[in-house]
Amino acid sequence: MTREVLEVGAAGSQPAPSTDFGFDTSTDAVLSASGPPPPSRILSTVERLRAPTPSDRLVGWVAAGVITLIAFLIRLVYLDRPAKPVFDETYYAKDAYSLLKFGYERAWPDSANNSIVAGRPDVMQDNAAFIVHPQIGKWLIAGGEHLFGMNSFGWRFPSLIFGTLLVLVTIRLVRRVSRSTVIGCLAGLLLTFDGLAFVMSRTALLDIFLAFFLVSAVACLAADRDWFRNRLADHLDRTGLPDLGGRFGPALIVRPWRIAAGLCFGLALGTKWNALYVLAAFSLLSLAWDIGARRLAGANRNAYSGLLRDGVPAFVSLVVLSVLVYVASWASWLATSGGWDRDWGAKHPEATSVKVLGEGLASLLHYNIEIWDFHNGSFINNATHTYDAHPAGWLVLARPIGIDAVNDIKPGSPGCPGPETCLQVISGIGTPTLWWAAVIALVAAAVLWVGARDWRFGIPVVGVLSAWLPWFSYTDRPLFFFYAITVIPFSVMAVALCIGRLLGAADGSDRRMVAAIGAGVFVALVGANFAFIYPILTDEVLPRPQWLARMWFRSWI
Repeated sequence: MTREVLEVGAAGSQPAPSTDFGFDTSTDAVLSASGPPPPSRILSTVERLRAPTPSDRLVGWVAAGVITLIAFLIRLVYLDRPAKPVFDETYYAKDAYSLLKFGYERAWPDSANNSIVAGRPDVMQDNAAFIVHPQIGKWLIAGGEHLFGMNSFGWRFPSLIFGTLLVLVTIRLVRRVSRSTVIGCLAGLLLTFDGLAFVMSRTALLDIFLAFFLVSAVACLAADRDWFRNRLADHLDRTGLPDLGGRFGPALIVRPWRIAAGLCFGLALGTKWNALYVLAAFSLLSLAWDIGARRLAGANRNAYSGLLRDGVPAFVSLVVLSVLVYVASWASWLATSGGWDRDWGAKHPEATSVKVLGEGLASLLHYNIEIWDFHNGSFINNATHTYDAHPAGWLVLARPIGIDAVNDIKPGSPGCPGPETCLQVISGIGTPTLWWAAVIALVAAAVLWVGARDWRFGIPVVGVLSAWLPWFSYTDRPLFFFYAITVIPFSVMAVALCIGRLLGAADGSDRRMVAAIGAGVFVALVGANFAFIYPILTDEVLPRPQWLARMWFRSWI
């Protein structure tokens, strides 16, 4: 029988890690930096497979709810300011309204923004617009416009909701992985006070929806890991066997949490295509978890046949289902006749794609090829932009994004008493103390994942790398810092897990007390830093010297 010594960790009684599999551990590693206490008892294979969760279920939900409510309230204040489309809202808010009215995106006249601000939004042209992103995010924005009208509050309200829910799902993901309500809530609190997450939760761009669906998908895969290991334990309980004895074990093809992850990944793809990289990375990581679990259960070398026997069902649940959800996300475009290239199939009945897929799906395939060509074509690769930010500088905040700005407000104007001129800006910038600490935490997480084989730290490392590194292939075109909104939830996860590691066992030791004080000081610094940059996140009028005091580097201006 496979055995292991029980170790008491920061989140309660949990077994110590073994070196069973490189991407996984044989059981749930504790977040303790201290050595193991004296042995208390020997664990069976079934006990090592079982996923212990915090017993404070009600407290966990209440605490998560309180932090989520705080995030909602601070993001809600002056949500409608400025009362005009800012940055790429000029595309997505109008595309969403077109979807609401016609089921596809129509072109707008150059004067459309002025008409919208004046309360006359129905100025769309009759012809379809060529758009370069799928429709899920814009349909969500359309929901806000349906509820509150075609105005700044209406098109930003869905971002507020999903940006707030991103805090909640991050808390629940980190709580599950760390087995600690405190560490989960710490991650949510840090995300609440991140400047970029704050701004993106108040701006009608697509990336906040993308971030929510991606983190939700990863949370589902983390839940699937626990579910799978518990099913293996159930199998051993039913059969009365101490372990699998070299057998592969139950197939477990239908896995509810993995299917839920596939649905979330599909919604992410239906928002922006770069979700594909995160889908691929976590599909492989999830499969590695399966192999590690089967090895722990006693499958030994036979566990590696899971590459095919577990891999094929995983491919169907994650990749195939995601593609189906993506295609379904174009339902309104398929159901109408006026969308861009909607009639391509009818005009090309001889095309192989039309013969195989039918007129509608062939038209959709052709349209998606055109979108791909746009994203990789000479037009966008030769474009320039003032706020172009190379991804090499994203994690250290080298070049934040200017979302909106009114410069040179004269002294004596409202909010600008003088004698200096004033500015009114919205800067998409992360909270510096958090982002810079996250770089250190990510390095530590990589070491702990690979060196200590602590599976927990693999999630933030894979999350950051899969959401960040692919952009290095697209540096010929303008890239923007706000794309990093998909990175920061995993970054705060790394920070929270590393703090949990520093806290160590709940033994009342001086080391733990010092670590707790340090963690509290760090959270206070993040909160204070967020409060300091708050005016440049929220379109407040600032005298130029006060604005410059928040522009710490020339590249931020």
